[in-house]
Amino acid sequence: MARQLNRVVSITGFVLLLLLLIPLTGWSKEAIPVAEDPEIEKRMLALTMDLRCLVCQNEPISDSRAEFSNDIRREIREQIKANKTDEEIIQFLVDRYGDFILYNPPVKSTTVMLWFGPAILFVIALGALIVHLKRRRVQIEDISLSQEQLEAAEALLDEEKKGKNV
Repeated sequence: MARQLNRVVSITGFVLLLLLLIPLTGWSKEAIPVAEDPEIEKRMLALTMDLRCLVCQNEPISDSRAEFSNDIRREIREQIKANKTDEEIIQFLVDRYGDFILYNPPVKSTTVMLWFGPAILFVIALGALIVHLKRRRVQIEDISLSQEQLEAAEALLDEEKKGKNV
């Protein structure tokens, strides 16, 4: 009876394990096809190193596995095959997705805060800190003790010294 129960538990555990693994098969994707021409692939990789994945945002398109990056790489390959220059391809992507797709966007009126915003905020915060510290220094009053208070403090200190020597 115990053997049959162990066998049922073992089979049930195995079936449950298989059922847990079934969803994992749906997560796999097809391998991304590599360009037929290694020169096109090399040029495409060089271009995508300086382009930001708009889905991942902190990952270059060359390293990203997002569908967006796959589409951009495919588009770049097609434009390379159409004999477009690197500048034309980048300009096409900037026109389509904006300057945010570039890791190093150009300095212009729409990107001034992107380039200089952190420095401006740092200077403002530093100025606010200096003003706060100066106001605080003025607010601090020098509190002087009266002669009676000084004598009381001396007496307390003397008592403590005598208590430790005993």
